Amino acid sequence: MPLASKMSDLELLSALVGANTADNLLQENQGSLYRLFTFSSMDHQVNEAMPMDGWSRARQLLDVSRELVARGFAESLRHRDALSSPGAVRSHLITSLSHLPHEAFFVLFLDAQNQLIASRECFRGTLTQTSVYPREVVKIAMEYNACAVIFCHNHPSGTLEPSQADRWLTDQLKAALSLVDVKVLDHFIVAGNQTLSMAERGLI
Repeated sequence: MPLASKMSDLELLSALVGANTADNLLQENQGSLYRLFTFSSMDHQVNEAMPMDGWSRARQLLDVSRELVARGFAESLRHRDALSSPGAVRSHLITSLSHLPHEAFFVLFLDAQNQLIASRECFRGTLTQTSVYPREVVKIAMEYNACAVIFCHNHPSGTLEPSQADRWLTDQLKAALSLVDVKVLDHFIVAGNQTLSMAERGLI
């Protein structure tokens, strides 16, 4: 097998799920790997050329692949300062959240060197909103003995800009965590394959 970096999209996908399945998956997603891995519409697709158990197996393999990639980025953050590795942080968050059809609120819990202790989905919501409770975030941060945190949530609608509710929530979380001496370093928003840093916007 040639080096993965030298393989086409179809060849890479074929190595994962088989040639026929890979070709069908790419056709159904207009040749886009991004559309394929977000699964925005796969649940509603019907392909007579492939039995449903084939779809199920393909989706399972792709889910596993995405999770492995997310864990790989997370592992890299356990050995370096998250603030000096913004690309790895963004890649981990995009891989973890961009495919979700609902809003989810993730927290990266960091040690005194800003290295990752844990990446955790703390709250899950609907298509348009998630209820986040500062008290629970403080409790989890204390369980990990975290010194700092990075927040992230996704906007399945594709809107990248932070809402007033996003800003208000960030302020509330920052105030609550300051009582236990935990710093809020950033709050990212993920929309598709794009991210926005509220710290870079001067909102933290």
